[in-house]
Amino acid sequence: MTELNLIEATKADLPDAPFEGRHLIGGEWRASAGGATFDRLSPSHGMLVSRSAKGGEAETEAAIDAARAAFDSGVWSRISGKARATLLLRVADLIEANVDRIALLETLESGKPISQSKGEVGGAADLWRYAASLARTMHGDSHNTLGEDMLGVVLKEPIGVVSIITPWNFPFWILSQKLPFALAAGCTCVIKPSEMTPSTTVMMGELLVEAGVPAGVVNIVLGHGQPVGALMASHPEVDMVTFTGSTAVGKAISVAAAGTLKKVALELGGKNPQVIFPDADLDGAADAVTFGVYFNVGQCCNSSSRIIVHEDIAASFVDKVVALSRKVAFGDPLSPNTQVGAIVTSQHQDKIDGYVRDAVAAGADVCLGGAPLSVPGLPGQFYQPTVVRGVTPDMAIAREEVFGPVLSVLTFRTLEEAITLTNDAAYGLSAGVWSENVHTCLEFARRAQAGTVWTNTWMDGYPEMTFGGFKQSGQGREIGPYGLDEFLEVKTVAMRIGRTRANWVSAG
Repeated sequence: MTELNLIEATKADLPDAPFEGRHLIGGEWRASAGGATFDRLSPSHGMLVSRSAKGGEAETEAAIDAARAAFDSGVWSRISGKARATLLLRVADLIEANVDRIALLETLESGKPISQSKGEVGGAADLWRYAASLARTMHGDSHNTLGEDMLGVVLKEPIGVVSIITPWNFPFWILSQKLPFALAAGCTCVIKPSEMTPSTTVMMGELLVEAGVPAGVVNIVLGHGQPVGALMASHPEVDMVTFTGSTAVGKAISVAAAGTLKKVALELGGKNPQVIFPDADLDGAADAVTFGVYFNVGQCCNSSSRIIVHEDIAASFVDKVVALSRKVAFGDPLSPNTQVGAIVTSQHQDKIDGYVRDAVAAGADVCLGGAPLSVPGLPGQFYQPTVVRGVTPDMAIAREEVFGPVLSVLTFRTLEEAITLTNDAAYGLSAGVWSENVHTCLEFARRAQAGTVWTNTWMDGYPEMTFGGFKQSGQGREIGPYGLDEFLEVKTVAMRIGRTRANWVSAG
């Protein structure tokens, strides 16, 4: 314990009362029928952070009806790209004006460090601005080579009503990877945030209302997957569902959506490797590995939870990572110095610890951490920075998503073996390679079965660069121009522009 960089409880100002969250339906803020609510306790401070209206079938049906009516009326779907972009830009400005207020609630509900919450909320404004640019520049195609009497036009139209279901680990950011792109396309939306982090989505709704979004274009229903999320996925008046979360829930959503054959976009789990070659910048790679496994307490779909290191440098490289891990600041998420905060629930902490214990029982070696962490002055759940070596590809810790601050170390001898280990997973979200040899990097990038490949860096992202996974990491893409395309239908219009068509039926 004394070897770790521990940030004790600070004297940060906490809210005097819990945040009160309500549904946004048809432009009105509503409580649930019967007054049902649910509470969220801070995973770090143990205090009551928020009390939210608990939605059921009635609220979900009303929200979907409002989104359907708004879409069909054309109040959003048929206005100009310029008009849509203007509102999106207004929302971006409002986000930046409210960073501190939103970030505090995100930290208290999720347990992530306040500095990371501020970065997430402030950075989300850039997603809204980029989506605004797409609203003005998206277009279809025309074909003027079909003959002198024909003109072909390919239109891109909004898909319709979109259900957006978001997770607890990046509630504001992931909503901003979906919502502004759906709005840029002209869709109307029903949103369900995780019941563990509902409040920042409600705050987003407040900003949208302030920005002037028409009633019914964006609706928010708070509550649990059953019945809210299930109905949002299966309802016949919903044209598309986009979900970020676990692979198991993603599969259930696909089943629920199959009855109406609605479009489904899924951003799911990952077991993301960083492959380290001997000729790499090993200090830079060690720092990136440390960042990749501890960022957001490892509760990140892009977490680099396994590294594949050349056996000639494995021992020394792991020593570098362990030394850096001891310097990472774990503790009170409200301290500006903290880099790693709390685990989202005690049940999830038990799951993380179970993976480590099972690995040790299977013959792996814990060279740092491997147990819960007590932070003086705080009642919440924390977990030590953990590095596990001697991991073999068959172990659960090497194959399954731990979703915690736990790094698994595997080794390789050849590029071929490294690529085989990289692709030996049910997931394919992201991967990384570290080498000064551009040929090594390019071959790895082309052969890795992952939606994103980083070379000599980790987790750099930009609104222009599309994100999504292979295999059981999901389907469809988010952000970038491809992210906009997810919310569009393509329609062909064949136009005869001259009276030259020969009659099929003879006049005689």
